[in-house]
Amino acid sequence: MKYRELGNTGLMVSEIGMGCEGFAGDECREAARLFDAAQRLGINFFDLYTSNPQVRASVGEAWRGRRERFILQGHIGSVWKDGQYKRSRDIGEVKEGFEEQLRLLGTDYIDIGMIHYCDSLADWEEIEKGPVLAYALELKQKGVIRHVGLSSHNPQVALRAVATGKIEVLMFSVNPCYDLQPASENVEDLWREENYRNPLVNMDPQRQELYETCQRLGVGITVMKAFGGSDLLDASLSPAGVALTAHQCIHYALSRPGVACVLAGARSVGQLEESAAYEDASDADRDYAAALASFPNISWKGHCMYCSHCAPCPRKLDVASITKLLNLALAQGEVPETVRDHYELLGHYGGECIRCGACESRCPFDVPIMENMAKAREVFGK
Repeated sequence: MKYRELGNTGLMVSEIGMGCEGFAGDECREAARLFDAAQRLGINFFDLYTSNPQVRASVGEAWRGRRERFILQGHIGSVWKDGQYKRSRDIGEVKEGFEEQLRLLGTDYIDIGMIHYCDSLADWEEIEKGPVLAYALELKQKGVIRHVGLSSHNPQVALRAVATGKIEVLMFSVNPCYDLQPASENVEDLWREENYRNPLVNMDPQRQELYETCQRLGVGITVMKAFGGSDLLDASLSPAGVALTAHQCIHYALSRPGVACVLAGARSVGQLEESAAYEDASDADRDYAAALASFPNISWKGHCMYCSHCAPCPRKLDVASITKLLNLALAQGEVPETVRDHYELLGHYGGECIRCGACESRCPFDVPIMENMAKAREVFGK
């Protein structure tokens, strides 16, 4: 298992994390099996968005005696009321639900206090100006949560939130179909069939801006819905009309700027093992470029997808990384110190490009790579 730093939190999280979809299986006995498997596979990060008391209690039992082995992303505002899940901004309900979460989990702290499910600007304004964010910051000050997060499917809302500097971790839906869709306050628009009938060209610019902003500000992204609720794994259900593999979906998400961890929504130990097998998969098995290039009515022409089909370079340039850092600098209008430092660490730079064109001949998306390398030399000075 490989580990990545989660933004500026200092937490090192496994590239593959564990969602809580399967914890309720077999009358919640599946939770213990999944935690046993996660420990064996080196998975140290999991998300617990559900407010179901039985599930929370089963997780508390499953990680008893090994709490320090796992990093928990627990939610603030996901509550259980009248026997069912509810998203709440009522501060009394929010506090009661969070305190119950601690009690049932048998812990006195949560690593990431994730403000739950905010997809509208009005909701974010209520969170930011009202008691919910204040409560999260109070919990952080007391050490009850270590970092403040937000979960969202809307790039416009997420951008507004991370720009405040108060959100350290963003839980966001990332996959090559959802990335085509513009911001919407209705999450169902992401998979609505009619939204994929007309030709779509390149990633939604707000989503690109969001990923790059998170990278620049040090906001770590944890990925939900990498498989689109498993729809992307089935050609008959995929919004693109083409099936992807789990490893392709994971690799796509991990290639986006700012992303630290993909939360695999495993419903069984076998599914979790399949996702974790990504770490041992071949480059060919991970490669998503050919599949993306074959999507009907969808074109990424001219847009670098960081797929690394351009490699190998005879001058040993890491073209995908150079392009990613170039895009971060261009989006900022200047070269942030952290971006320049990462560029220096590459060892070989855009200015070393000999314009042989081998990379462009291999690019599935017709990216003007030689032009980008010249631009990198101009921007970074080498």
